[in-house]
Amino acid sequence: MKKNKTTHAMAGLLMVIFVVAFLIVTGRFLFIQASGVVEGVSLDEWAEGVRTTSYKLESERGKIYDKNGMTLAYDMPTFRMYAIVDKKFSENLEEPQHVVDPEETAEKLAPLLNAEKDYILNTITNGIDNKRSQVEFGSIGKGIPLHTKDDIEDLGLPGIKFIKENIRYYPNGMFASHIIGFARATEEETDGVVEKKIEGVTGIEHEMDSLLKGVDGYISYQRDIYNNKLLDPNEIVRMPDNGNDVYLTIDQKIQTLLEDVMTQVDQKYNPERMTAIVMNPKTGEIVAMSNRPSYNPNNPANVENWYNDAISTPFEPGSTVKMFTWAAAIETGVYSGGEGYQSGTYRVSERDKPIGDFNYGKGWGTISYDEGFARSSNVAAAKLVWEKMGPETFLEFLHAFDFDKASGIDLPGEVTGSILYNWPIEKITTSFGQGSTATPIQIMKAATAIANDGKMVKPYIIDRIVDPDTKKVVKKTEPEVVGEPISASTAEKVRELLVSAVESEHATGSRYKLEDYTVGGKSGTAQIPNPNGGGYLYGHENYVFSFLGMAPADDPELMMYVSVKQPTLEFETGIEPGSAPVSFIFNNVMENALHYLNIEPDHGDIASIEAYEIPNLVGKSTSVVKEQLTKAGLQYSIVGSGSKVVKVSVEEGTKVLPNERVIVITDSPTMPNIIGWSLRDVWKLSDMVGLDIEAIGNGFVITQSIEEGREIDAGDYLGVELKTPVEMLESTADTTQSEDEEDSVDQFE
Repeated sequence: MKKNKTTHAMAGLLMVIFVVAFLIVTGRFLFIQASGVVEGVSLDEWAEGVRTTSYKLESERGKIYDKNGMTLAYDMPTFRMYAIVDKKFSENLEEPQHVVDPEETAEKLAPLLNAEKDYILNTITNGIDNKRSQVEFGSIGKGIPLHTKDDIEDLGLPGIKFIKENIRYYPNGMFASHIIGFARATEEETDGVVEKKIEGVTGIEHEMDSLLKGVDGYISYQRDIYNNKLLDPNEIVRMPDNGNDVYLTIDQKIQTLLEDVMTQVDQKYNPERMTAIVMNPKTGEIVAMSNRPSYNPNNPANVENWYNDAISTPFEPGSTVKMFTWAAAIETGVYSGGEGYQSGTYRVSERDKPIGDFNYGKGWGTISYDEGFARSSNVAAAKLVWEKMGPETFLEFLHAFDFDKASGIDLPGEVTGSILYNWPIEKITTSFGQGSTATPIQIMKAATAIANDGKMVKPYIIDRIVDPDTKKVVKKTEPEVVGEPISASTAEKVRELLVSAVESEHATGSRYKLEDYTVGGKSGTAQIPNPNGGGYLYGHENYVFSFLGMAPADDPELMMYVSVKQPTLEFETGIEPGSAPVSFIFNNVMENALHYLNIEPDHGDIASIEAYEIPNLVGKSTSVVKEQLTKAGLQYSIVGSGSKVVKVSVEEGTKVLPNERVIVITDSPTMPNIIGWSLRDVWKLSDMVGLDIEAIGNGFVITQSIEEGREIDAGDYLGVELKTPVEMLESTADTTQSEDEEDSVDQFE
């Protein structure tokens, strides 16, 4: 009886437990069914995620063009190679999906990747030994161009796979690099997923990054467990929104000319710094801008100077400021050009040091203020400020010319100079460009008032922004007058003085005369502050030599500023040896650029320099093309011995200058002799033929790995060594010295 009661009690307890458990489970089930949520996770969303697959549709970063549509920066597709080394990826498959024969794979890949066979073999075998599913190949497996990828895939090597990766590419190399800047790939990890993005770092790439970068799209659909799309897949497609294209105001032809000329000066004179700006003074458009040292944005390594010195490096500009001193005096009505004054030295008071004219304070006796401008007299500038108009009036003009403000150019990193104007001596020295500082772009902006009948315009470098899909202009930059510091009559009088500073018998800027155009301009020889303190550096090379010129002087169409800091002048002679590198840049660029823009010459031989418009040469016989280019007086190189032209480095309708190399590819291309070519021309050849280039050094080609006359195909490796003219000269001198030493030893023996 007792046992029966215990049994019933236990049975009742179990029934209660069962009922409670049942109610809990049932209640939980009913709750889940009603709410559709388990531990805060929506079952509908979870199921949706499990059966939905999605793929990213990558957007394309906007391109950067010059004003005429020449591509300066774009996303170039490259590929990253990896190898599947785990056998399980080939289970139950007819074709193997892993590397079956590491030895054969390494042997066939090595020549295409320009790599050692052992490195590739070791990478694969190490992956197998360490039981990894796949391996990558470091730097040799990244940045693989499309034609190399196609060649590898044609080998049919199992297990070798590719991932597409865009890189930012700059087809002109070290071309306007401080303007364009560069963008690089960055990695961001979100929820364990690594995404690669291209972001602007410097220049326009950085300044316009938000407009250049696009928004990725995606495609999603529902699938079964076998990854097959369902009959009703609920497919969603959002197309990518590509980044906007940016068109700059620079002209690729004039910029190329400027780059080439500056490279020549860099190699010959080895200056510490160089800057040049070419501007349309009527609009403020920057036609060309360059600095040295520069860098190649495709490989920004060991960069000596990240700064765009044209806008970011204020310095004491020297006598180019005198054009604004004279403009202020003329505008205030206190200037009489024929009035005489005593040149040589000038002293404000006994407490202040005397200032002197550049010829060691000797001066030229009593001369007129007009002659003083042509001779670049410091004394004349000082007397105009201190005695004629007064230093406070001159300060008002410095403000009116915006020397206390940024130019407002649409480039990142602009730094403003400063007006040093506290003590009498500082007010005096500012009149001839010493003490106070400015950037080249500030000086150019102020000079537009002189070139443009008193109207000062804002400099700009972005011409327009365009939607690449619709071709609609999103934004167009219009010229903007930002001040009128002087009248049109004053501007005209200053332009006449600027012409006298170049063409009169007393001109300090006589080196800057052009053959076909009248130039108005002012040279400058600015002292450099001693970095160790205590005044300025001494020595005939320790200056910043500069020139600001405009042409044709009567109605300027182009204005150019050039500065060269501390060039090597030991081989230069004459009154102003420091002007030699500056005038070489100015004269070559201005003369050629004005002709290229079809500006009517106002003196000289009109036909001395002409740009040639390239006709349609593709498809014509090689002999006919040779005859046409020879007749036009162009520098050209024929690649191959074929009878028919298949490619030309310059598009039909493009105007070229005489010093620009035209590369012509025939239907039977062979390796040309490229000794003496610039690296830019070598890259052009590479782009046309598809060569894999490796360049060592700077300057001009001295050796080539593919001998002249050998047949060339896409993907062939070409190694070139380059040297600057200075390096070649030093090498020749060393060789000569070694030979002389050997001769001396022979004689001694």
